[in-house]
Amino acid sequence: MAAILRFRKLCFLEPSSPSSCNEHKKQTTKRDEKKMRENCDAEEDGLRKKGVKEWRCIDSCCWMIGLMCTAWWLLLFLHHCMPASLPGAEPPGVRLRRQGVVALHPVVLVPGIVTGGLELWEGRPCSDGLFRQRLWAGSFAEIFKRPMCWLEHLSLDNETGLDPAGIRVRASSGLVAADYFAPGYFVWANLIENLARIGYEEKNMHMAAYDWRLSFQNTEVRDQTLSRLKSKIELMYVSNGYKKVVVVPHSMGANYFLHFMKWVELAGGGGRGWCAKHIKSIMNIGPVFLGVPKAVSSILSAESKDVAFLRAMAPGLLDSEIFRLQALEHVMRVSRTWDSLVSLLPKGGEAVWGNLDWSPEEDHVCDWGTRKYQQQLKTKGNETDGRHSFQVQEPTKFGRIVSFGKTVPSPDATSSKSNALCGKVKTEYDEVSQEKIQKISEERVYTADTLLDLLRSVAPKMMKRAEAHFSHGIAENLSDPKYNHYKYWSNPLETELPEAPDMEIYSLYGVGIPTERSYVYKLSPQGKCRSIPFQIDSSADDSHNGCLKGGVYFVDGDESVPVLSAGFMCAKGWKGKTRFNPSGSATYIREYKHIAPANLLHGRGLESGAHVDIMGNVALIEDVLSVAAGASGVELGGDRIYSDIMKLSEEIKIHL
Repeated sequence: MAAILRFRKLCFLEPSSPSSCNEHKKQTTKRDEKKMRENCDAEEDGLRKKGVKEWRCIDSCCWMIGLMCTAWWLLLFLHHCMPASLPGAEPPGVRLRRQGVVALHPVVLVPGIVTGGLELWEGRPCSDGLFRQRLWAGSFAEIFKRPMCWLEHLSLDNETGLDPAGIRVRASSGLVAADYFAPGYFVWANLIENLARIGYEEKNMHMAAYDWRLSFQNTEVRDQTLSRLKSKIELMYVSNGYKKVVVVPHSMGANYFLHFMKWVELAGGGGRGWCAKHIKSIMNIGPVFLGVPKAVSSILSAESKDVAFLRAMAPGLLDSEIFRLQALEHVMRVSRTWDSLVSLLPKGGEAVWGNLDWSPEEDHVCDWGTRKYQQQLKTKGNETDGRHSFQVQEPTKFGRIVSFGKTVPSPDATSSKSNALCGKVKTEYDEVSQEKIQKISEERVYTADTLLDLLRSVAPKMMKRAEAHFSHGIAENLSDPKYNHYKYWSNPLETELPEAPDMEIYSLYGVGIPTERSYVYKLSPQGKCRSIPFQIDSSADDSHNGCLKGGVYFVDGDESVPVLSAGFMCAKGWKGKTRFNPSGSATYIREYKHIAPANLLHGRGLESGAHVDIMGNVALIEDVLSVAAGASGVELGGDRIYSDIMKLSEEIKIHL
């Protein structure tokens, strides 16, 4: 910091004049000095009157920094705008069509959280001119034009989880509802395009868009989305020659469709044979069946690894009291009205995610630079076969989903609340006492069981409202009538699959990318403009095995979903006839090893395993097109596994 201040001082003390008067002053004689000074002063006065400013060193620095940032964001934007396949390369749909693959089964696409468009149907006076314009998943221009109005219209009522008075924001409809998240940033667009190449169009392909902010049951209460999806599937089944439907959910859409299938049986009038009659396959892309740990950090501090990284690189940007951005407070205020976030919390408790001393991934290899999807070498003591020896390291405690560092500063009750100069950003933390905040940090460690109590204490309104719609446990007896309640239907560990022995279920997900698993937290530095008392400790690092970086523990996954959540149900929970799969529907795992783009021309997809970019993965598109054209899981080649999912599944001991 001292070096920076000296540099600024130097820049301000050594300006360069836009004229040559300074040089002339040095060369003049004493006789002409007075006259020359008068001429130079007159010239400088003229320049000032014309608005010409001296170009200082600090101006050059700012100009260069701005140029570099602009170039970086331009390159990033161009990268995301590139197609998922190389220019001139043959798209998978064209290749399969040439091989005789044509449209057969109707296809229903089910988007996940965040990626679906939301448009305005009724709003407050500040939203004039935005009727039926996209507030989400569009150009996002309104963020800059009227940010507070935009945030107000994306929020739901904090008591009901439905529309606030005078506001109606609804999901966009049609295939355009989730084809692109923003101009040039594809979501479903590449898959839709390749489906069209083998003969699909809107009569046999449907985007089941819904308001992803709502709880799953409230999409039916407010918009009758489940009823309309049931009717649409029945219509497509009949109008396409009584061909069963192939359903392709993505991310949270997998849990949403689980809820739908149970709703059809128990509340939608379809009965227990409806799914067997109408559904051929469910091809879940990047499913979050057992939740994601990053949902915990989102609710706790509106953070993820990216925010923690930004704080570490530019600590003054988010936390500065000069700029008073309060970006995380605004994110928290809005997102805590979205019940869907609670559906993403880890399910199964410590039996699935581990406890203080154990986790399924405790033997996970964290050397991402050299990892080749091999099991870690098993040893006894420090010796293997007598030829090699190494030091045994303590296993990483991934089961500690939230833990606080060793040093915890005492919070200042007078400075942690928002100051009037910063603007009042109301979050639920305003109602939490400083004593409770201190006690939370002193508890040190929270597992998948105790973190629910943690979230109930810091987000009481959100958790009380959302937990009436979602559950996160493991059913002891699925025949208990209580499991007929809709709060259990989206949890695969608390509900049964439908009686559909011929229906196939796929888990399609990427592997080979460091994925958030647990977090190290600390109390936030005190300040007038901060009301979120916790933040990820970006200084926490564990260099001996690479699992902990920047306050985040990483395991294998698709960058958002650990393989444990995406693969366990198809690897073990539903494999064969189990109490969660009583009719024995066939399950398959299809993993896609992540290969990062070699350059900008490779675009985002092609061979990517990332959570969203995988939608442009050529191998995944071929699998979906093949099943839609009539292929079975056996004809695809059965399971294709690169990760340790089978080993992880065996580590989890639950009654099946």
